[in-house]
Amino acid sequence: MPKAIHDGQLEKMSGKESRILWIDDLAGLIAAVQMNVLEFHIWGSLRQQPDLPHRMIFDIDPDEGLGFTAVKQAALDIRGILEALGLQSWPLLSGGKGVHVVVPLVPEADWDEVKSFCQDFAELLARTDPSRFVANMSKAKRKGRMFVDYLRNGQGSTAICPWSTRARAGAGCAVPVSWEELPSCESANGFDVFAAAERAQMPEAWEGYFDVEQTLTERIRHAVR
Repeated sequence: MPKAIHDGQLEKMSGKESRILWIDDLAGLIAAVQMNVLEFHIWGSLRQQPDLPHRMIFDIDPDEGLGFTAVKQAALDIRGILEALGLQSWPLLSGGKGVHVVVPLVPEADWDEVKSFCQDFAELLARTDPSRFVANMSKAKRKGRMFVDYLRNGQGSTAICPWSTRARAGAGCAVPVSWEELPSCESANGFDVFAAAERAQMPEAWEGYFDVEQTLTERIRHAVR
C-alpha cells in the first residue's frame, strides 16, 4: 500500500471495529488512481468524529424505464420539502442514473437519529405520492417509480464522492450542480472525465455548502413521522 494511503481501525457505535482507509491530500488521491481505483465512496462523517454524521443523503434511484425528467422533478420536490422543514440542500448528479440530494449538518444528531429521519422522510413520500415513490429497495416494487434510498445514512454506509469517476461505460463522473442548473441537465451521467475536468474550473456550484450551519432537531424529526 502506498504510504499516502492510510489505514487504521475504527470502532462503530455498535462496538464492532472496522478497518478503514483514508487519504489526506493530492498524493493520496494520485496513489489511489495509480492502484486503479475508479470510484471513491465516502462516509458522511469525519474520521475524527465517526459517531456524528456531517451530512445526510437522499439518493433518488429510478426504475430502469423512467426518464431523467422525473428524477429531476423528484429532486426539486425533495428540496422543497426540506426547505419547508428549514434545511438547505444541494444536488449531485450521480454519474449513474440518479440524483443525490445532499444536506450538510452540524454534527449533533447521531447516525441512528439521522437514518431514522431519512427513512421516515422516504416513507412519507411513498405514502403521500405512491405513484412516484417507493421506500422499499425491491426492484420489483419499483416498477415505474423511484426508490428514495435512505440506507446511505447508516454508520459505515457510503455514497459516491463528488467529482469521482464511475466504473461505468462512458467514464461518467459524479458532478455537483446548482438547483438553478439542474432543470437543464439532460442526464445524471452527462459529464465524462473531460467535461468534468472543464467543469471543475468554473465557479463552485455548491457555494455556501460548507458555511451553512443547520441541525437535525427533534422538531424537524417529528414533522415527518
